[in-house]
Amino acid sequence: MPPTFDQTVTLAMTGASGAQYGLRLLQCLLASNVRVWLLMSDAAQVVINTETDLLLPEGDDETLQAFLADRFAAKEGQLTLFGKRDWFSPVASGTGAPASMVICPASGGTLSAVACGASNNLIERAADVALKERRQLILVPREAPYSEIHLENMLKLTRMGAMILPASPGFYQKPRTVEDIVDFVVARMLDQLGVEQKLLPAWGA
Repeated sequence: MPPTFDQTVTLAMTGASGAQYGLRLLQCLLASNVRVWLLMSDAAQVVINTETDLLLPEGDDETLQAFLADRFAAKEGQLTLFGKRDWFSPVASGTGAPASMVICPASGGTLSAVACGASNNLIERAADVALKERRQLILVPREAPYSEIHLENMLKLTRMGAMILPASPGFYQKPRTVEDIVDFVVARMLDQLGVEQKLLPAWGA
C-alpha cells in the first residue's frame, strides 16, 4: 500500500545565496511526512554546488530527483522534481497546485518576475498560480542591502497576499553553529506552513 502524506508543499529554489535554507527546509518537510514538489533553477544548482558540500549529479531531472530522495531519506512518491519547462506538472495549474508554496531562497530576479507575473519558467508560473488562486505563497529573499526595486517588489507581493519572510536569523536563542542559524529561519517557515517543528521553541515556552 503506497504511503500517505499529511500535506503537499511546492518548494522552489532559485539562484540567491542561501542554498542551506532551502535544503534544510526540504529535509525537514520530508522528515515531517510532507510530500514535496520541488522546482530548482539552474542557478540554484550552481549555488548549491558552490555553497555546500552537496555535489549534485549531472544528468536529467530523474537523476537529480533520485539523488535528493536518497540523500534526504524520502519515502516512495514523497519527492518529485519538476523541470523548468514542465508545463503539464500539477503546480502549473490552479486545479492541481497544492495549498502552499515556498520560494527559498528567492533571488531578486525571481521577486521581480513573480511581482509582474512573468511566468517564463515553472517557478514563476507556480507562484503566479498561488497568487491567482489566493493560496499561501512564502518568499525567502537573501540579499543585502535591498535596493528600492527589491523593496518595491516585496511590497507589491505583500499587497497581493504573499508573505515575505527574509532570511534574517535572530540571535536571542544564542546559536552556536551555522546550523543553528539556518534552523532559526527554517523554523519560521515551518511555523507558517503549519508543520510541527522542534528546531526553535516558541517565545516564552
